[in-house]
Amino acid sequence: MTRSIHRFTQEMESGMTRPSRTGDASAIALSAAQASPLNLGRAADAMGAAGSHDALRRLNAAIGELKALAIEPLLSRAVAALEAEDHQAGARLAIQVLEQDERNGFAWYLLAIARERAGDFVSSITCYESALALLPNQADVANDLGRLAFRMGMKAEAEKLFRHFLAAKPNHPEGANNLACAVRDQDRADEAIEILRPAIEANPSAAMPWNTLGTIVTEQGDLAAAHTFFDEALRLQPQFPKAQYNRANVRLSLGDADGALVDCDIALAATVARDERQMMRLSRATILMELGHTAEGWEDYEARLDPQFADSTQFQAPGSSWSPETDLAGRSLLVFGEQGLGDEVMFANLIPDVIDALGPRGRLILAVEARLVPLFQRSFPRAEVGAHATYAVDGRTVRVAPFLSEDAPPELWAPLGSLLRRFRPSVEAFPAQAGYLTPTSERVAHWREVLDQAPAGLRVGLLWKSGLMNGARRRYFSAFEAWREVLAVPGVSFINLQYGDCAEELEQARKEMGVDIWTPPGIDLKQDLDDIAALTCALDLVIGFPNATVNLAGACGANAWVASAPGAWPRLGSDHYPWYPQMQVFKAPALGEWGPMLADMASALRRPGGPRLRRQIEP
Repeated sequence: MTRSIHRFTQEMESGMTRPSRTGDASAIALSAAQASPLNLGRAADAMGAAGSHDALRRLNAAIGELKALAIEPLLSRAVAALEAEDHQAGARLAIQVLEQDERNGFAWYLLAIARERAGDFVSSITCYESALALLPNQADVANDLGRLAFRMGMKAEAEKLFRHFLAAKPNHPEGANNLACAVRDQDRADEAIEILRPAIEANPSAAMPWNTLGTIVTEQGDLAAAHTFFDEALRLQPQFPKAQYNRANVRLSLGDADGALVDCDIALAATVARDERQMMRLSRATILMELGHTAEGWEDYEARLDPQFADSTQFQAPGSSWSPETDLAGRSLLVFGEQGLGDEVMFANLIPDVIDALGPRGRLILAVEARLVPLFQRSFPRAEVGAHATYAVDGRTVRVAPFLSEDAPPELWAPLGSLLRRFRPSVEAFPAQAGYLTPTSERVAHWREVLDQAPAGLRVGLLWKSGLMNGARRRYFSAFEAWREVLAVPGVSFINLQYGDCAEELEQARKEMGVDIWTPPGIDLKQDLDDIAALTCALDLVIGFPNATVNLAGACGANAWVASAPGAWPRLGSDHYPWYPQMQVFKAPALGEWGPMLADMASALRRPGGPRLRRQIEP
């Protein structure tokens, strides 16, 4: 699939576009028509659905010029079916045309749109390529193929296809918009803005470029400007669900959860495309959680599993899918860890309750990230623990449990996050005691001895970024410079827990701030999760943004302080992290306003008599 799009873009660059070999077109089309088994707060890009209404209108006009009277009515009916969101009828009619004329580019294009709407991305790409080869002057086909490549994460290939479309239609607002999105997602924000500027000047009444401009400055952390741009998009086009949804995300980050919910609900009510509805439902889940509507939030959180959601992971396992009303007593249940590493650790808060629900005759199988297997096996000795495996299959992410025994398959399976609907419907449903993961006592003792080599003072483990720091995630973390006041607190020995490349920040701390952040020897801070868990428990305190290591510290019951952004859904509308009751939360007033929060943290570290390391838990 990737090679297929790449091949076309190479041909396009060399000025060649040749028809695909269709051979038995009827067989190919029938095969393509078979159903295929199948990121929170994500920006909604105004790229339109497969075959936008404008594109279908233009296509219908071109079809009307056909002389083949037997084919033209079928094509027109296929367009009408797609306009009515009936992709199955559209595909069926397109196939009938191809059975009469296998080189009809219009039919391949309509079949491509139908298969994309059905979620069959691989067949859709094949059909788009055949259409583009047969209709080289139909730039809309390149635009749609670029959109699909973009949706599948192939941003560089999408950029080339969008440039092809824009070359045919200079300053076209949709073309500039789509190209800007592809460039933005390759961390070239300034270039993306410059692509949009002439399109906005040439099309002052077009709302689409303003929406994308808002997504770009959102990623840059300028939420006030983003709010203004989304407002302008909605002024120009009041019925613009994607702009309404994007404004909802900005309002949440600015601390206005009530306003965010209003915007999100308006956007949902006006959105037809299933994949976009699932994206919006997922954001709605985080808004509901921020408002403390936990049970309702978990229901919307299930949108992450919808096969039509572009970022969904599909789970494949023997047995039946679990549902909240299922009685678990005496049953066998396979539970998949999901989302990022930090989420697998955090969601594991509910595993002791699942074990209790299964009872002494029940059987729990845990499929987790490979680095977590030893820690989870020790923490939950009644469970069978193995490593899950994740594959890209036909443009989809599929997760399996390859360690399962064929002789004893589970009766039921569930993604870990789905169990929250039953076991954590409210903040009050979380246990008050701290810690549910168990590092080895020997390694905790080992690290206490090793830490005696560090400079004297309160031993505080420090983390300041995530392993993934692309444009969309970067705004949830401060620049390292913002930690200056915290690092200046006397009597503290800062211990480096930051995984990934952090040599530049360590040197900055030493040269510009006069602080040596001590790196513990003999440990890989990215891979050795079992040992990292023990190290966090040997420290006096762990502080940082909520990355995987901070979650590990919290789950092991270690003293931890977390720097939290507004709208951070894991707080579930409370003033703390219910998952880790001992953890203290320092909250920023708005996304990007890290100074007051880190000043509060520095003040807490300076507290006479030593800081209060653990949050006071109500009895």
